[in-house]
Amino acid sequence: MKKETASGKLFVVATPIGNFEDITYRAVRTLQEVDFIICEDTRVSGNLLAHYEIKNKLISFNAKSEGKKIESVINELLSGKSCALISDAGTPTISDPGVRLVNRALKESITVHGIPGANAAILALSISGIPTDSFLFEGFLPQKKGRQKKLKELAEENRTIVLYESPYRIEKLLNEMSDYFPERFVAISRELTKKFEEVIRGYPGELVDKIDELKIKGEFVIVVAPKDWKQ
Repeated sequence: MKKETASGKLFVVATPIGNFEDITYRAVRTLQEVDFIICEDTRVSGNLLAHYEIKNKLISFNAKSEGKKIESVINELLSGKSCALISDAGTPTISDPGVRLVNRALKESITVHGIPGANAAILALSISGIPTDSFLFEGFLPQKKGRQKKLKELAEENRTIVLYESPYRIEKLLNEMSDYFPERFVAISRELTKKFEEVIRGYPGELVDKIDELKIKGEFVIVVAPKDWKQ
């Protein structure tokens, strides 16, 4: 296998979304070889690094600190150092911090490499049983301003829709979906790649009661079938 030179490069590295075994050999090697790693939460990423016996410098780089720390990271990269960007779980910059850093690095002509791997949205789509030939990824809906407008737009969307939601708002979202598009079939994935992985399928009104019975933990991925698709 040809060894990549890490000098002066930014590596966007996908990490597991639950099961530590869902990481590539290339990702592990990259995390070992770079000069430093930036992550959302050093405690979460520290557990992953400890599992693979990777001893490297971890720097917190989350939604709150991204704007303040971009300059220092870019300066390190311009000086010839290499850096890996990881998130708490899955592929960085997908509903996670890092987009501004990647954009700035590219503007500075810094080489950016993607190390592919786990992604909750793609995994949920693959096991949903719902058409995947064309889909819209919306991530997390606005919590307040613009939420109702967005739901109205999604009600008219003909493609499969993929949403993320927290355990604290999943019941609210299902109730809203019952109001805006009650006839659209839904697959909800939780605990993906973990021991209690589960996909719950049905129509929004049916799923409210099922969700209420669960011990809710971790984020959910909601796959909404195309407007005219029938189960």
